[in-house]
Amino acid sequence: MSDWTIGIIGGSGLYAIDALEDAQWIPVQSPWGEPSDEILCGRIGHVRVRFLPRHGRGHRIAPSTLNSRANIDALKRAGCTDILAISAVGSLSEELPPGRFVTVDQFIDNTKGRPSSFYGDGFVAHVSMADPVCHRLSKHAAKSVAKAGGECSEGATYLAMEGPQFSTRAESRLYRHWGAEVIGMTGMPEARLAREAELPYALLAMVTDYDSWQANGEAVDVAQVIERMQQNSKLARKAIEAFCEDLPKKRSPSPIDRALADAVITAPDKHDRTVLAKLDAVAGRLFEGG
Repeated sequence: MSDWTIGIIGGSGLYAIDALEDAQWIPVQSPWGEPSDEILCGRIGHVRVRFLPRHGRGHRIAPSTLNSRANIDALKRAGCTDILAISAVGSLSEELPPGRFVTVDQFIDNTKGRPSSFYGDGFVAHVSMADPVCHRLSKHAAKSVAKAGGECSEGATYLAMEGPQFSTRAESRLYRHWGAEVIGMTGMPEARLAREAELPYALLAMVTDYDSWQANGEAVDVAQVIERMQQNSKLARKAIEAFCEDLPKKRSPSPIDRALADAVITAPDKHDRTVLAKLDAVAGRLFEGG
């Protein structure tokens, strides 16, 4: 086996990975609450894989009520070194038609009231989010889509909206004015939390529709999205398999592995021990002197 343990977060339409060998669902407890589901553990070739369906099997959890802290914490506890997230998105760009895949490289967070950090009173930390994804993983993800027979653009700004409703036409046009190129409901705070857990993170987005910005475009509806998701998900499964197969045998260190190195601002003698107990997975390296 290699040094990689890849956490795959499956988005809408992706609730299992057929290529996984020695697969078994394992419950993982988190002090941050209940993760979306058990974690499907197995391997693809030389890579250990930990798969978590973001909305739970059967898509039973709404975007606004996802416990992203528990999800990221559970994947860290399951031994993940890196995360590849898969998400269905709407397109805010003519260059990203339905059916196209795209790797996300920036985020605009327009969500409301979702817990967005592991850190607060008793242990304050400020990680850098200037470059919110792992470009190494993103490059591998784009290549894997091409190998699976799909088309993938590289680099897009993701607008994270609250949902669960789709955008009004005015909102969709506003987001384009902001510079957003794709829109979804789950990329944030997931990407923030992955960084706080020192997990390199990449988001591979599957375009299902044009959102609502086109003057003569149809309104987005669930039937349209589901139809496109079913088509995209078949290709996504192949891309995940190619992604794992093409990773190098040796995982070289990433700067993100030590994202907390200069992020903690609370003085050691002021650390809240109760808070530290909840951080044993996401920040345990700091307490062990790693």
